[in-house]
Amino acid sequence: MQPLRIAALFLLFGFVAGAANAQIQVQLKFSRLQYIAYEPLLATVTITNRAGRDIDLNNDAGERWFGFEITGSDGQSIAADSSQKMDPLHIEAGQTVTQKINIASLYPIQDFGTYHVRVHVYFSDLGRYFYSQTKVVEVTDARPIWKQSVGIPAGNEAVGDARTYSLLTNRFADHTSLYVRIEDERRGVVYATYSLGHVIAFDEPHAEIDRENRLHVLHCSAPRAWSYAIIGLNGQLLSHSTLLETKSRPHFKRTADGEVAVIGGMTEAAATQAVRSAVPKLSTRPNEKPRGN
Repeated sequence: MQPLRIAALFLLFGFVAGAANAQIQVQLKFSRLQYIAYEPLLATVTITNRAGRDIDLNNDAGERWFGFEITGSDGQSIAADSSQKMDPLHIEAGQTVTQKINIASLYPIQDFGTYHVRVHVYFSDLGRYFYSQTKVVEVTDARPIWKQSVGIPAGNEAVGDARTYSLLTNRFADHTSLYVRIEDERRGVVYATYSLGHVIAFDEPHAEIDRENRLHVLHCSAPRAWSYAIIGLNGQLLSHSTLLETKSRPHFKRTADGEVAVIGGMTEAAATQAVRSAVPKLSTRPNEKPRGN
């Protein structure tokens, strides 16, 4: 009988442990496996309450209820920004909460290489952690194709400083993306790096600096479609629109007062309106007499 009792105890403990493991389900997803250094690295975190009751997740006795565990290519642990804070979270029974978190703003993961990432959630009621599966992402750099440094004009807070604009391209499995980076090279500060969308390789992007030292970028994003963006000195995406090629390709022209203008092409809204205007209304269409047999 003794072996049977021991086996029964193992089954009981295994059931209890399995039930505890099922209390909170944590999932981690990334939209892709490769990212450019300094660009936002968005992690989608999903937490599902399987406890059978409402739960509250909050810090307890020095234990943070939420965090990422990240290791670099050589196995070193990547420490988070000490100022990182997560508000307490209430999850009703059976409910799921999803959040998108830019881990590039919380962890120093700008060095090139692969990173192993997983999420942990601490449940103070049980005094234990729950973990997501580990995901692997790669941080790399893109190919530089254009670069220009400019000064900060008078009237700005950082007057006297400088900014460097860079355009870069990166080839993914099914497309090539155009990136813009804004930095203070002297101080080693990167203000922003982000994608301006797909780019067709046969036509190099066009870049111009206006009288306020803002960057204008025009590039072919699809057959007969052009993307036009204006970027500010601190990396702000001031505007982003799509132009459709008409009789001529859109191109930049410098005006007499130093501004940058786009000549040619038509906005999507204007093209749609033009198509609608070209279709005659039913009331204006000529009546056709029925043909005789």
